[in-house]
Amino acid sequence: MAAQEGVGTLAGMSHGRRVPAASVHSSLPPSGDLEAYNQQNAARDFHRHKSKMYSLQPADTETFRTELNLLLDLLISQDYSKGAPGIGEEVIVDEQNLDFLLGFSVSALKQCSSWTHVEILHALAALVYSNGHKCQKYLPYLLGPNGILVQFSDASKTDPELLRASIHCMANLCLCVPGQSYLEEPYRMTCFKIFLAVLQVPRTNIVDEIANCTLLQNALKGIQSILNGSKMSLKETDQLGSLLAVLKKYMLHGLPGFNIELPSIIYPTPLPQYDGISPTKPEQSVATPSRPTWSKKKKSRAKQKKGQQENENKDTIESDSGDGLTASVDRLKLCSADANYNLYLTTQKSAMKISGKDPPHSPSSRFKKLYSSDSEFSDAEGGLQGKIRSFQAKVRQGAISCFLSTIKSIEKKVLYGYWSAFVPDMPGIGSPQSVSLMTVILKDYSPKTRACALQVLSAILDGSKQFLSVADDASEYKQAFTPFSVTIASSIRELHRCLLLAMVAESSAQTLTQIIKCLATLVSNAPYHRLKPGLLTRVWNYIKPYIRNKDVNVRVSGLTLLGAVVSAQVPLPEVQLLLQQPVVSLLPNSVPITITRLSDPDWWRKETFPELEVSSVTNPRHPQAEPCCLVRLCISLVINPREDSYSDSDVSSAATLQYEPSPVRLEALQVLACLVKGYFNMAQSYLMELGEVACKCMQEMDASIQLHGAKLLEELGTGIVQQQKTDLVISAEKKVTVGQAVAFWNMILSGPLPAALQNDQHPTLQTSACDALSSVLPEAFTSLPDDCQILCITLLLGLNHSENPLVKAAAARALGVYILFPCLRQDVMFVADSANAILMSLNDKSPNVRAKAAWSLGNLTDTLIVNMEMIGQSFQEELSDMLLLEMLKSATEASKDKDKVKSNAVRALGNLLHFLQPYHILKPRFTESIEGAIRALISTVLGESTMKVKWNACYALGNVFKNTALPLGKAVWTADAYHALTTAVKSCKNFKVRIKSATALSTPSRREQYGTIEQYSEIWNSLVTALEKSEETEDFLEFKYCASLRAQICQALMHMLGMANQGDLPCIRKTVLQKGSLIRNYLLQYIKSGGEENETHTDRENIFQRATDHIRGLQEDTLGSKVIAEVAFLEDIIISCEKEIKA
Repeated sequence: MAAQEGVGTLAGMSHGRRVPAASVHSSLPPSGDLEAYNQQNAARDFHRHKSKMYSLQPADTETFRTELNLLLDLLISQDYSKGAPGIGEEVIVDEQNLDFLLGFSVSALKQCSSWTHVEILHALAALVYSNGHKCQKYLPYLLGPNGILVQFSDASKTDPELLRASIHCMANLCLCVPGQSYLEEPYRMTCFKIFLAVLQVPRTNIVDEIANCTLLQNALKGIQSILNGSKMSLKETDQLGSLLAVLKKYMLHGLPGFNIELPSIIYPTPLPQYDGISPTKPEQSVATPSRPTWSKKKKSRAKQKKGQQENENKDTIESDSGDGLTASVDRLKLCSADANYNLYLTTQKSAMKISGKDPPHSPSSRFKKLYSSDSEFSDAEGGLQGKIRSFQAKVRQGAISCFLSTIKSIEKKVLYGYWSAFVPDMPGIGSPQSVSLMTVILKDYSPKTRACALQVLSAILDGSKQFLSVADDASEYKQAFTPFSVTIASSIRELHRCLLLAMVAESSAQTLTQIIKCLATLVSNAPYHRLKPGLLTRVWNYIKPYIRNKDVNVRVSGLTLLGAVVSAQVPLPEVQLLLQQPVVSLLPNSVPITITRLSDPDWWRKETFPELEVSSVTNPRHPQAEPCCLVRLCISLVINPREDSYSDSDVSSAATLQYEPSPVRLEALQVLACLVKGYFNMAQSYLMELGEVACKCMQEMDASIQLHGAKLLEELGTGIVQQQKTDLVISAEKKVTVGQAVAFWNMILSGPLPAALQNDQHPTLQTSACDALSSVLPEAFTSLPDDCQILCITLLLGLNHSENPLVKAAAARALGVYILFPCLRQDVMFVADSANAILMSLNDKSPNVRAKAAWSLGNLTDTLIVNMEMIGQSFQEELSDMLLLEMLKSATEASKDKDKVKSNAVRALGNLLHFLQPYHILKPRFTESIEGAIRALISTVLGESTMKVKWNACYALGNVFKNTALPLGKAVWTADAYHALTTAVKSCKNFKVRIKSATALSTPSRREQYGTIEQYSEIWNSLVTALEKSEETEDFLEFKYCASLRAQICQALMHMLGMANQGDLPCIRKTVLQKGSLIRNYLLQYIKSGGEENETHTDRENIFQRATDHIRGLQEDTLGSKVIAEVAFLEDIIISCEKEIKA
C-alpha cells in the first residue's frame, strides 16, 4: 500500500505545471565551497534518475512497477531547491495526459492515506491551473455536494495544512482563461461560499502567520477569479454585504493598530459607519508603527535630525514670509502635533526635510516622504518579520484587487449605497475617524498596496458625477439634523484633504502618479458650483510643483489634473481667478510652498482664500501679469526645448534640441484644448500664438502630436464661433473681431491644414482637420480671399469621395455646416454640389456616414426654406426639379434607417414638402413621392422610435401643413396624418412630443384643411381629452412640461374655434356641456398666465376674443338661438378673466 501511495503522490507531482529538470555539470565547485558542490551534486543526481525514469518502457508487469516506484523514491529523496541549477523546466500537459492525471489524482485522494493528501492536492493544483475549462468531467467529484475539495475545505473539521492545500487547488480551478467556458453556476456558487466562509473565520487554527496569509491570498484570488471570469452579479444584499465586510477587514490585514472589529455584513446606508478598533497595548503601538521601525541607535539619530529639521523648516518659513508671497500661494505646513489629531496621521510624526543634494526649491526636496523606506520590509527587521510583513501586504493587495473586481461586477447605483463604508467622511468633534480606503492610502507601508487602493478609489469616483451632484454646502445649515447633501459635501472635502496629504507625503513616483490621477477623477466629478470656493485653489497650489517633477508620469498626471480643473463645471469664478495668477508660480524656480493645515480635518471651515476676493493681477509685484498663466506654461511645454535637469532625458548630441517627452506634450495640448473650450475669453489673448502652436504641431512627424494640434485648432475655431452668438452677454470690445478671425484663418489655411486634409496616409488626421475646417466663423469665411474659399469648398467636396468612413463622415458634416453660411446658401451651384455629395454619403454602408449625411441634408433643407422666404420664387425655379425629387426619395428611404439617421431624415422631409411649389405638386412624377414621404412621417409618429425621432416627425408634419399648395383636407392621407398627431397628443409618454403634436394641429390656416365635420370633431375631442390628461404621466420629470402642454393645447383649441363653421358647433356644444368646468379652468389659466417668447396675457386674451367674435358672427348669421350657449360660455370666461386680473 505504501508503494501505491508513493505512486499516487509522486506521479501527480511530477506531472504538475512545473516539473524539475537538471543539467549535468562536469566541473566541480571551487575548493571549500561545500554548499555549491552539494547543490550541483543534487541536481546531477536528480537529472540522472529522471533520465532513467524517462527511458523506462511502460509494461503491465510487477517488475516495471517495482522499478518505477524505486526511481520515484530516489527522486523524492533528493535534496534540491526550486532554484537549483538545471531545475525548473516547464512541462505543457496535453488534454489526454491531463485527463489521465486528473483521474489518477482523484482516485489517489479517495484511496490513499490521509498523510498523502496534502502532496496530492499540491500536484492537483498544478494540474488544474488555467485548465479549469478542461476539468468539467471531474467537477462532480471535486466540487459536488460530497466533493473531495468541499469536504477538505471545512475549516472546523480539516487539518490546517490540508485546508490550505484544498483552497489553493480550488482557487486554481476557478482561474479563468479568456475565450474559454467557465465553471457552471452550481460549482461557481459552491466555491464562492467556501472562499467567503474561509475569509469570515475570525482566526484560523494555523499557527504560522505566513501559512495563514497564503490561505487568505488563495481565497481572495479565488473570489476575484469568479468575479472576473463569470461576470457574477452580486444582487443579494446579504451576499454583497458579506463580501464587502471581509474585503474591508483584509485590506487592513497586518497594519499595526488596525485590529478592526467589523460586522459580518455591511448594509447600504447613507450615514458613515464607524468601525470599532480593538485597543492595543501602549508599548506595542510604539514598537510597531505602520511605517518601518528603527533600531535604538538610529532612533536617537532620527530625533537629533528632527530637531535640526524643525529649525530648518522654521528658517524656511521665516524666509518665505520675508519674501512677501502673493495671496494666492497657500502656506502649508505639516506639524507633528497636528498630525496626532487625526487617525490617519498618528505615526507620521516626522516633519519634512530639504535635502542638500536637491535644488532648494525642487518638489523632490520639499516633499520628502514622511517615512524612510517604501520597500516591502526593512533590512534591519530581520528575515522572518520582513517575510511576514511582505505576505501580509500581499493579502491586503489581494483584498483590494478583489474589491476592484467587485466594483466592476455591480451597478454604480448599488455601489454608492456603500459609499460611507469605504470613502472617508469629515469627523465630528470628538468622533473617531472612520476606517476607509483612505486609511490604506495614507497608512500602508507598501507602495504597491497604496497604488491598488488608489485604483479602487478612482473606480468608485469614476462616473460618480450624478451621485455627487446632490452635494451642497454653499450655505450654512442650522437645522437639528445634517442634510444628506451636506454629508456628501463634507465627504468630498475630506477626499480633497486626504489626497493632497497623500500627495505631498509620497515618494514613490508610481504611487504618486496614481494619487494625482485619482485626484483628477475626483475633480472631474465633484460639483464645485455647489460647494464653498477654495477646494480648487488648494488643488491648484499643491499641484504646481509637480508640473516640473523629474518623473515623466508625474508631470503627465499633473497636467491631467490641471486639465480636470479647467474642465470642471465651466466657467467657475474660482478657476478664472486662478488662471490670472502670475506665470512665475507655474514655471521653474518659483517660490516654494510650505505645507500647513492638511493634518487638520477642519481646515476648510477656518481657512479663507483672499485670492478669491481680489484678483492677483492687482498685485503690485506683478503689474503686467500674463492674462492666463496656464496657457503660457502649456505653450512652453509643447514648443520649447526641455530643461537638462530632468532625469528622463535621452542621451543625444548636445547640438540637437530635445523637447519634452511626447506624453507631456500631448497632455499639455489637451490642457490647452480644455482651457480654450471652457475659458476662451481668457485664452483669446493668445489666439494667433495658439494658432502657430497648432500649425507647428501639425507639421511634426509624430501622428499623435499632429492630431492634438488639429484638435486645438478646432477648439479655437469653435470658441470664436460661440463667442459671436448673440445670447452670450459679452461686450463687443472683449470679443474676437471679424478681422482677427480672418487673419487667424488666413494663417491656418496658408499653413499645414490643406496638406493635412490631403494626407490620405493618415485618415485620422484628415478627420480632425475636417472638423477644424468646419469651425470657421461664417462672417470670417465671407471675408476670406476667393482662393481660400474655393480651396475649402474643393477640399470638402473631394473628401466626400474618400474611402475611409471617418473621413467621409467628417466631410459630410462639414458640408452641413458650410451650407448654412450666408455667402454660400444663396449660391445655387454650391447648394446643388453639396446636395449631390450629401445624397451620395446618405447611401453609404457606414451608419456613421449616413447619420452625418442625414444631419447635413436637414441643414440643407433648412437653407431651402430660408432662401424661399428671403429670395422667393426665383431660387425655387433655379433649383433642379430632378435634384429636388432625388432628395425627397433619398430622405424617404433614410426615414426607414436607424434612429440616428431617421431623426434628421424626417426633418428633411418636412422641409422638402414645405418647399414644394404648386407646379411641383401637379407633376405626376412628384405625386407618388409626396404621398410616400407623408406616409413615412405618419409611420414614424406612430412607430416605436425614440422620442427625439417622434418630436422631429411631429415638427415635420407641422411644416407639411404650412404648404397651402398641398391638398390637405382632401387627400387620402389627411385622415391618417391627423390620426397620428391626435394619438401622439393624447397618449405619448413624452410631453415634448405632445406639445409638438399640438403645435402641428394648430398649423392649418383654413377650415378646409381640417377636412370633414367628423374629422374636425375628432381633432377637437382629442385636444379636449389631451387637456384632461395633461397631468397624467408615469415619469416625474415630465411634470415640468405640464404648463407648456396645457398652453399649447388651449392655443390649438382657440385656433380651431376661430375657424369653426356652423356644422362644427354641435361638437363644441357637446364638450361645453360635458366638460365645461374643466375647459373653463384651463382656459382661464391660459389667458391669465404670461406666454413664452415675450407673449403676455393680453396677447392671449386677444386670441381668445377673436375666437369669441368668430362664434358670435356665426350666431348673427343664423338669426337663431342655437349658438347662444357657446357664446355665453366663452363670454363668461372673458368676463371672469377680466375680473380676476383687475382684482
